[in-house]
Amino acid sequence: MRESTAKNIGDYISEFEPKYQALLIQMWETISTAAPEATEDIKYAMPTFVLNGNLVHFAAFKNHIGFYPGPAAILYFSSELASYKTSKGAIQFPVNQDLPLSLVTKIVQFRLAEQLAKKKK
Repeated sequence: MRESTAKNIGDYISEFEPKYQALLIQMWETISTAAPEATEDIKYAMPTFVLNGNLVHFAAFKNHIGFYPGPAAILYFSSELASYKTSKGAIQFPVNQDLPLSLVTKIVQFRLAEQLAKKKK
């Protein structure tokens, strides 16, 4: 996909065709619900949730929705992520499948615990 010039998550989502918009809205709402205290931003040209630093990012690509919770979350949830393409800090959810929103919620909650522990140090 092209580089986004969006200033907020709603603008970012509006740049895509409806098929992608629906998936992006699902990600946005799921993350917002799981981390209501996080703030929203655009970083690295991607929708980003912030709490004591970057919490998670997500973005649309031609064949997948990228979700970026960082390496510790990928490692912790590796068995549940076995059917998805992953790398050190990223997960690819194919656009032709339902998003695993309950798993996204668990990952965001894991990241919240990480970020809140970081704040206490």
